[in-house]
Amino acid sequence: MIDLLVSLLRGVPGTLLVTFGAFAVGAIAAVPLVLMRRSRWLLLSMPARIYIDVVRGIPPIVWLFIIFFGLGSGVIVLSSYQAAILGMGLVSTAYLAEIYRGGFLALSKGQREASTALGMTRLDTLRYILAPQVLRVSVPPMATFLVSLLKDTTVASTIGVRDVMMYASQQAQGGGGSFMPFIFAALLYIALSIPVVVLARAVDERLRSRGQAK
Repeated sequence: MIDLLVSLLRGVPGTLLVTFGAFAVGAIAAVPLVLMRRSRWLLLSMPARIYIDVVRGIPPIVWLFIIFFGLGSGVIVLSSYQAAILGMGLVSTAYLAEIYRGGFLALSKGQREASTALGMTRLDTLRYILAPQVLRVSVPPMATFLVSLLKDTTVASTIGVRDVMMYASQQAQGGGGSFMPFIFAALLYIALSIPVVVLARAVDERLRSRGQAK
């Protein structure tokens, strides 16, 4: 049992690398995407909406295959980790953009009107008034998505990423098809998700306390 656990722990760095790498890509790229999605100009809002709907409608594993075996086999050479982060990052971008949009929708329109009355530019309103509140509202659903992303990265093993699932599969095959490696893998994924939930709650409470203090 100890040897099995040690073997699965070897896949933790790969799992965390793909998870947090993809989340970072999505968290950053979703900002311009949600601004496009909220734009009054159809030439900006429509492509953003199409991107979100298309990306969310296709399973992540399909994106990994397209990027790794398609894009990565051409002029651009991508490692399995790079392809996994890029593929899952594209998916994260679409989901996080919708989370950000939900945060904007939760805000009162009166705040924008008040900032306009005070002579603030749209950029200053976004930076100093809207964005901090959107972040505060978005933390819980972002944490939920991060936990979901942690589980979804199991598909990265199909393109050669040495994550927990790959080592679990190898151990299962080496043990004559035993299901115990997958039981251990499930427990390990639960253990990895707990710190994310705890951290998200701590950040949420801190942001709420700062908002109330102001």
